[in-house]
Amino acid sequence: MVLKWLEIAVRVRPGDVDAAGGLFDLIGTGGVVIEDPALIYEVIAGGNRETVAMDLPGSIGELPVVKGYLPVDERLAGRLEEFRAALGGIDPEYPPLVSLEELEDGSWLARWRELYRPVKIGRKFVVRPAWGKDDVEEGLLEIRLDPGLAFGCGTHPTTAMCMVLLEEVIRGGERVLDVGTGSGILAIAAARLGAAMVLAVDSDPLAVRVAWENVAANGVEDIVSVREGDLLDGVEVAADVVVVNIVADAIIKVAPQAMDRLGRGGLLIVSGVISHRRDEVAAALRKCGLTMVKTLEEGEWAGFLCCRPAAV
Repeated sequence: MVLKWLEIAVRVRPGDVDAAGGLFDLIGTGGVVIEDPALIYEVIAGGNRETVAMDLPGSIGELPVVKGYLPVDERLAGRLEEFRAALGGIDPEYPPLVSLEELEDGSWLARWRELYRPVKIGRKFVVRPAWGKDDVEEGLLEIRLDPGLAFGCGTHPTTAMCMVLLEEVIRGGERVLDVGTGSGILAIAAARLGAAMVLAVDSDPLAVRVAWENVAANGVEDIVSVREGDLLDGVEVAADVVVVNIVADAIIKVAPQAMDRLGRGGLLIVSGVISHRRDEVAAALRKCGLTMVKTLEEGEWAGFLCCRPAAV
């Protein structure tokens, strides 16, 4: 049981809030808290003071702060190193300011859960909290998700882009690899769409446990298996579709592995690429022999659908 948590607070320029929040999501924090004085004053000015359940900031000119939480365990140092490296790439000219504070419990998670509501993603999915009782629109594929102690609700734009692309490519009967599964949402989505077999992999043992619990809660454990591993090392499964929703450096590293495990005509979906690294990641994917089929962009993020040519 996790007894301590590290609060990571990042002060950024207003235009970098989404990018910083996305990096928290990609390293597996339990959602993010955004404290934006300008936004709070805007809400109040619009006559909605009752929606603001916090003390007012001291000055409207203060920069926004984005906060995320990680368990204090043996993986913390590596996660922080990964986060700092990715964060430095958001705005090299104006590096974000980072502060750290240890907390004794995860009471913040209970407060965050109160705000977690069903979200429609793409044309087919609705993602809802496992503890919710809201009605689901007829015809949608429901995913019930408990983010657990260290993983978000899976509705960040990078995840949504992967789900939209999965909607396009899963026709039924595919073998799918989900790399960096986190909460397991993409593995569950593939199973819901009709994949015959899904292997979800994550290097974090906590992620593996959370993903497996979500797989079981959604009744797809006969299709989805979850294992601990470093990217695709040791995974010998031949796949029709590989989906990777992680940071740019990891995508570049895993691309040759994904290429090797895809059959001819197989598809690779990647997301988690911050905009200023889009061309670099795209070049790395092409270098592996993959053909770019489609690019999606939302805010600061990009996602790609790639194909292993039939002749390769």
